[in-house]
Amino acid sequence: MSKKELYSLGEMPPLGEVPPKMHAFTVRQDRFGEPSKSWQREVINTPELGAKDVLVYVMATGINYNNVWAGLGYPIDVIADRQKKGEPEDFHAGGSDASGIVWAVGSEVNDVKIGEEVVVHSGWWEPEDPWVLSGKDPMLAPSVRIWGYQTNYGSYCQFARAQSHQIKKKPKHLSWEEAGCYMLCASTAYRQLMGWSPNIVEPGDAVLVWGAAGGLGAMALQIVSALGGKPIAVISSEDKRQFCLDKGAVGVINRNDFTHWGPMPNTTSPDYKAWMSGVRAFGKAIWEALGERKNPKIVFEHPGEATLPTSGFVCDTGGMIVICAGTTGYNITLDLRYHWMMQKRLQGSHLANDEQSEAVNELVLAGKVDPCLSETYSFDEIGHAHQLMHENKHPYGNMACLVNATEKGQGKS
Repeated sequence: MSKKELYSLGEMPPLGEVPPKMHAFTVRQDRFGEPSKSWQREVINTPELGAKDVLVYVMATGINYNNVWAGLGYPIDVIADRQKKGEPEDFHAGGSDASGIVWAVGSEVNDVKIGEEVVVHSGWWEPEDPWVLSGKDPMLAPSVRIWGYQTNYGSYCQFARAQSHQIKKKPKHLSWEEAGCYMLCASTAYRQLMGWSPNIVEPGDAVLVWGAAGGLGAMALQIVSALGGKPIAVISSEDKRQFCLDKGAVGVINRNDFTHWGPMPNTTSPDYKAWMSGVRAFGKAIWEALGERKNPKIVFEHPGEATLPTSGFVCDTGGMIVICAGTTGYNITLDLRYHWMMQKRLQGSHLANDEQSEAVNELVLAGKVDPCLSETYSFDEIGHAHQLMHENKHPYGNMACLVNATEKGQGKS
């Protein structure tokens, strides 16, 4: 039994002592709306652990767009969704990226030890899911969820509850906030680039990366470069050019130099010729960025509606457009003639499994991938950080908020 009901943030209890109450940032249904208002600090019960669960004393958390959605209550109400599954909580305590210390473990956990410094990857699934138990890719299991978005008690909590398989080693050369901000984007990018054989990054491959200065794109640039590929960055403003070059891009294209974005015109309309002229000019810009007439073997997509018609055209014969989001919209258009005749692949991708998360964490441990921490905020600025992201005013790279860490720069050794 804990000696205190509630500890202040940064006030570390004796190792392994779990207080009944904790600080957390939460959303409730009557607050759905602007993230700066929907996300509020509360004191809630510390979660109980299942047999295969781990409790992490959170030092820092990353900020991801999924919890902008949670705060808005759109496109899904995550609270109602969990209640349909029988979960009793009437709040969402989110957060899908964490660094911290293992504080308690469930009765069947033997691969994680109390006191270890760790990061958490965000792939969650029911341990007894027959698909998972059969040895198949857990990310295709019916029960898969995004930790801290589709599950409760994520990294915006003083103590986060995760499954033991989610726990990975914290890189010692990173501060708590650096370690807390990269895993979701890094593992998602790694699965996109290395999870869909035979369309994986090989030495010399050209890879087009949309939104290259964002958290996801910056991870993709570094992963492609670390694996010997040639990433071409697409940006929306010139102030991001040097950042992308520093993260491994062999060339940079500013999409504002072109005007053909959005749904593709009907192939029989007069507008199609002008649209195709813009697409061909963009393809030529890729060659100029590469320094050779070579089309991308992989197109790393997430804008969706505005860019997919172009991605479908510039992707190489037998190549792959791999997509994990639709930040500009979900209704896509594509000239199927180029798709089937040149035998291209359009592949959806989501999060990452344990092996992929481990592989990308090894790149971070080896110093080959940098977390791209852009800004660190306090715990009480969690709502503010989401508001910046909602308004697209956030700094490029990845944002973090301190939780139990009391100052920036702590945790390096």
